[in-house]
Amino acid sequence: MNNTNTVKPIEILLIEDSPSDADLAIEALSQGKILNNLHFVEDGVEAIKFLRKKEPYIRVPRPDLILLDLNLPKKSGVEVLAEIKTDPHLKLIPVVILSTSAAQEDIIKSYSLHANCYITKPVDFIQFTKVVRLIEEFWLAVVQLPVA
Repeated sequence: MNNTNTVKPIEILLIEDSPSDADLAIEALSQGKILNNLHFVEDGVEAIKFLRKKEPYIRVPRPDLILLDLNLPKKSGVEVLAEIKTDPHLKLIPVVILSTSAAQEDIIKSYSLHANCYITKPVDFIQFTKVVRLIEEFWLAVVQLPVA
């Protein structure tokens, strides 16, 4: 009797233009307890290409969770969020806004576009790492994600 447990890793798409914030998130998630594959793009245009599997992202998996910065070049995080949540093939993917902005207008706009969560990025390295690990713990260990 073959009793092999194959655990499918959680697919995470990180959409972040700040190299230092991206590095911190990547590092925190790589040391986490949940098996995950982290994919990373630096701007809103690339994010939409990734999600719609356009060149050069034709063979990428569908993300189970998206971590989205609002302040992105080429296409803002708000525009990306609006496209995700109005696309019938993408709208069920949970989107966690991870932004430096604590402005109420950004928070309200994000939730009105159906963001699943809004987190203001801490500027401190230790706190930022802690927040990313809490995201991992809640969204990948506690929450039941939709199956694609």
